[in-house]
Amino acid sequence: MQTVTELVFRLSPPGGIFDETVIRNILANRSEAARKVLAHRAVAAGEIIRLRPGLFLLAPEFRKTHPHPFVVAAILHSPSHVSLESALAHHGLIPEAVFQVSSVTSSRSRMFKTPVGVFSFVRVPAANPRAGVQALKVDGRSWAFVATPLRAVADLIYTRKDVSWTKDGLAFLTESMRIERDDLEGISFVSLDEVCESLRSRRTTDYLRGLYRELKK
Repeated sequence: MQTVTELVFRLSPPGGIFDETVIRNILANRSEAARKVLAHRAVAAGEIIRLRPGLFLLAPEFRKTHPHPFVVAAILHSPSHVSLESALAHHGLIPEAVFQVSSVTSSRSRMFKTPVGVFSFVRVPAANPRAGVQALKVDGRSWAFVATPLRAVADLIYTRKDVSWTKDGLAFLTESMRIERDDLEGISFVSLDEVCESLRSRRTTDYLRGLYRELKK
């Protein structure tokens, strides 16, 4: 076992995720160049997975717990929250298995193709980025910020610039996204005003309010 792997293994970071600050602390008596060499050796040996520069994950055989993909997404790029198709699938609204974790960020859009999956981040400017977002327990021990169904729909509409309530109406969700109307009728609209005020997008607001009228009539 490489030196870095052994020392990090003893620390047992949650999910096996750690950053370069951890390496700096556990190898405080080594030079920066030496620390980089030791980290590189551990990666080359397959004992450590590099998620992005400065962020690492112990290989499965060296970690005691496994990180939930939503937790990995949160650490890869912040501030962000899981949304779009990933949130809709998490809430059981779309039938397809989603093979990448899609998140929304108030920062710049990014995509990370890592050995543990693909993680995309789409920029959605918001006055209150947490409007319509919940901290959910995702695997019995870990928490992640995940869009409520309403916020996930709002983010989806915001990012689909060609979609509007006037042109597409409910059909976008029931036909293009294949969400059952019965499931849509179960969506909570408690945060409707908060989400609309936060996103400040007339097209998105019109869609959400049109959806509300359609489902509640």
